[in-house]
Amino acid sequence: MFILIEWMKGRRPSSLPSIWISASLALAPAVGHACACGCGVFDVGTASMFPHNAGGMVFVEYDFMDQNRNWSGTSRAPAAYNPDKRIRTDFLSLGAQYEFNRSWGLSVDLPVWRRTFQTADGGNVGSFTHGALGDIRIKGLYTGLSDDMSSGLSFGVKLPTGDSTYANFDPDTEIGTGSTDVLAGGYHLGNLSADGEYRYFTQAQWDLPVAHKAVYRPGAEMDATVGAYYEGWHLAPWLKLAPVLQVNASYRGHDGGGRGDPSNSGYERLLIAPGVQLNADRFSVYADVGLPVYVNSSGNQLVAAAFYRMNLSYRF
Repeated sequence: MFILIEWMKGRRPSSLPSIWISASLALAPAVGHACACGCGVFDVGTASMFPHNAGGMVFVEYDFMDQNRNWSGTSRAPAAYNPDKRIRTDFLSLGAQYEFNRSWGLSVDLPVWRRTFQTADGGNVGSFTHGALGDIRIKGLYTGLSDDMSSGLSFGVKLPTGDSTYANFDPDTEIGTGSTDVLAGGYHLGNLSADGEYRYFTQAQWDLPVAHKAVYRPGAEMDATVGAYYEGWHLAPWLKLAPVLQVNASYRGHDGGGRGDPSNSGYERLLIAPGVQLNADRFSVYADVGLPVYVNSSGNQLVAAAFYRMNLSYRF
């Protein structure tokens, strides 16, 4: 973990590839700050991560987003209405999932973030960069709803392990939320054609903070996705290419607490995410780009033009 954090600290944002995968004010600069991060969108999607049989899987995922557009309601708003100008984030996650049998499993997700935050204070724009461990997620998996494990439920917790005390960030731009959250969700995978080459999947997750700092309570978040893919492109007996198309929907409630900014936080968002998956025996590589087609944010918030994701997994 120390090596991961040091790697993130040592990278300049401009040196990272622009692949993958918010801060505000009501009517004039200098009042509140809100971040339409929507990082939970990276927690849903990609059927390659669903359990298929007893055994384990390890993965590494890199996500990226650059929040550089001020948004109010359903349209872009003048940058002058928002003292915060840009939030650029690199997400690196290491995870493991193990199915003890065909009914029960466990997953752990360990994230490390690097974030650059640019904000105006007294007319001068300051830039602050910070890298740290994020909030660890631990979830139990129940996959006994069907014999083929095509449906499942998840339930778990997000721990307040992320750094929520960096002095130059606002509470809603900190790498850690400072809260303990309950996570609950489910998934389903099915066939669109009799030969099983065209398939679909759905997944949803609810993130509810249940213990938080007195000064800041992050809003609850719901993320859901529905997708379809084609498995008929066999490049070799052990190599398969699958194009994927997803639609992702997100809802985030208003923040609270003494340092929260409810009037400039909370949103609804819809993304279309084309992607591709390459399966090589036990290895899978997945990549997609989420493109917003609808965003409705409260107040003024910084939003991203795209959400980028790349995932490498290995099953054993």
